[in-house]
Formats: sequence, structure tokens, C-alpha cells
Amino acid sequence: MLALLLSGTSLLGQTVRMVEVADGVSLEVVDWGGMGRPIVLLAGYLTAHAYDAFAPELTKFGHVYGITRRGLGASSKPESGYNAKQSAKDILRVLDSLKLVAPVLVGHSFGGQDLSTIGATKSDRVAGLVYLNSAEDPTLQFSDYGVDPVDGKMLPASMRNRPAPNLRSIAAYQKWQLETEGVAFPESELRQLYLIQEDGSLGSYLPSKKVRNAMFQGRQKPEYSRIQVPVLAFFSALRPLEEQRKKFPPMNAGEGTALEQQFKVDQAIQNRHISDLRVGVPTAKIVVVPRANFYIFLSSGAELISEMGSCLKTLD
Repeated sequence: MLALLLSGTSLLGQTVRMVEVADGVSLEVVDWGGMGRPIVLLAGYLTAHAYDAFAPELTKFGHVYGITRRGLGASSKPESGYNAKQSAKDILRVLDSLKLVAPVLVGHSFGGQDLSTIGATKSDRVAGLVYLNSAEDPTLQFSDYGVDPVDGKMLPASMRNRPAPNLRSIAAYQKWQLETEGVAFPESELRQLYLIQEDGSLGSYLPSKKVRNAMFQGRQKPEYSRIQVPVLAFFSALRPLEEQRKKFPPMNAGEGTALEQQFKVDQAIQNRHISDLRVGVPTAKIVVVPRANFYIFLSSGAELISEMGSCLKTLD
């Protein structure tokens, strides 16, 4: 019998609990509080704690929860159950256990697959879907994008040889992330991703490569046309080619050509993802956010909160 196991743990104004979704399999659920419609945040290869800086701002529009998928963080790590269908079942069982009615699901990265699966098969269970750089078809091959691949060895050295992570401390790692990626994970998320040594340095990386591979092997094609609820999708705008030339200056004509081709590849991939969503869900609202990072909820949280708030109000 499935059960809700309350841990009673309170961290950073949040409550963390474990919810049993199958025999011997429990998922970590983070509750940031708030009033009104449930809003459930789903991550990809990160845990729910990736949203620790973003979620509190969202509580002004509803009661915000986050789910850490099986295989990651504090959630159970069984040998199986990492395909798209099982992941969707896990999420629905959490909704049942918490008695969440008509929630809005928000997913980043691989979390978008959960949104697409539930939206296509159980639209009656949710009020809306919000994709955060996650409305994509993970089953597409490179040839499906209609562009030639880039020889990575020809890209500018400054793009290929990024500084190694600084693992001396959590603060040092966050500083490295800000300098190289433009965003930094919350400390709570880094504690889920790395073994923290007695001296405060970051040790081994905890997420299992086996789990990640199983998730990838269990991916499925989104059936956008079957989604029967409102959809809001955010995409990070690509940095202009000239800006990329300044950040990663080519040292010769070959590197310049490769950088230009990489831009065309990135553009083709994003255009395909947007096009597929527009065809499948003509009513979807698509927002391309300028100056946004892949971790769009970290780099552009204010813009997302504003747009999401406006859309959430229309559901009342």
C-alpha cells in the first residue's frame, strides 16, 4: 500500500518529506509553502533543491512543491523504473498522496518529458504545463535538424578548454559556476550532487551514470497534439554570433567557420523544438527569454515569475 511518509524536516523555510510511490521506492518532496493552486516543480538531472532560490518567489501565486525523481538525491535508487512512463506514474502517485487537485506542472530539462507524458495521457489531472528549456523531442537524431555537424576540435580553444571546476569548497565551486556558466546552483543542490568532505571540499560526484543512461534509454517522443491543457514554454534566446565571437575569439579562419556553424546548429535545434510545439499545441504561449542561461530559472527568475504569474491568474 502506497503511503505518505512525513519527515518533518524543515530547511530554509521549507518542509521535506518522503512519499512512497511503489513498494520500496520513495521520492523526496520539497514543500516551499504558499496558498492556492498547487504548483509542482520537476527537475531533470538535478534534484528539487535546484529550485531552492526560485520556488519561494513563486509562492505568491500558489502552493509550491518540488519532486526529486527516483535515482537522484534523497529519493530511492532502485535498479529499474527510469523510463518516461514510470516517471510519469511516480509523479501522479505523489499528486495522489498529497491530494493535489489540478496542479500546474513546471519542468526543466529532462523534466519536460514528464510534462509531455502526463499532458498527453492524463490531461484531466493537471491544470497546465510550463516548460523551462524543456519542450523538446529527446528521440530526435542529429540528422533530423537539417544541419551539418561541427568538428568540435575546430572550435576556438577558449570554448573547448573551459576551466576545471574548483572543488575546494562550495563557495569556490559557486564562484567557478558564475564565472564560467553565469549562474550558480544553490548550496542545498550542491550538497545533493557532491560528497562534502570533512574539510568542506567537494568530493565524488554522487548521481549515478547508470541512472542517467537508463533515463536516456527510456525516453519517448512527445505527443503534443494530445495535450488538452494550457501550455507555457520558455526558451533561452541564443547569444548573437558576434557576441560569441567576442567571448570565444577565433584564432584563425577555421575556428571562425566552426563557431559560425555551431551557431547554426544551435539555432536549428531550437527552431525545431519551437516548431514542433507550435504545430502540436497551437494555443501554446512561447516566450524566448533574452540573456537567459540553460538553467533559465536561475539566470532569469524574475522574468519567469512575472510571466508565470500572469498565466496562472488566467487559470483561476
